[in-house]
Amino acid sequence: MNIIRDIQTLSEFKKNASRLVKQVQETKQSIVLTVNGQAVAVVQDAESYQNALNERELAESVEVLKQRIAKLRNGGERIPAEEVFTKISKKYGITLD
Repeated sequence: MNIIRDIQTLSEFKKNASRLVKQVQETKQSIVLTVNGQAVAVVQDAESYQNALNERELAESVEVLKQRIAKLRNGGERIPAEEVFTKISKKYGITLD
């Protein structure tokens, strides 16, 4: 992050929104917007935002799997694979052959 380029006041952003949005798209670097010297918002290009969402979803999924594996190791309920596949196929309309 370049603090001179990538931290802007909200007033400055309002004056130069087109230029700053173009900068974000070209550099893929977010801009932090400030009000009274305090960070209040972040402007980010759509692709980077989607990537961050995907990474967060993956991290959450991994955490759930870790918790479920730990639960199984501690004697949690086990469901036969065939039952799991049947539930998934019904839920998503997948035909199992």
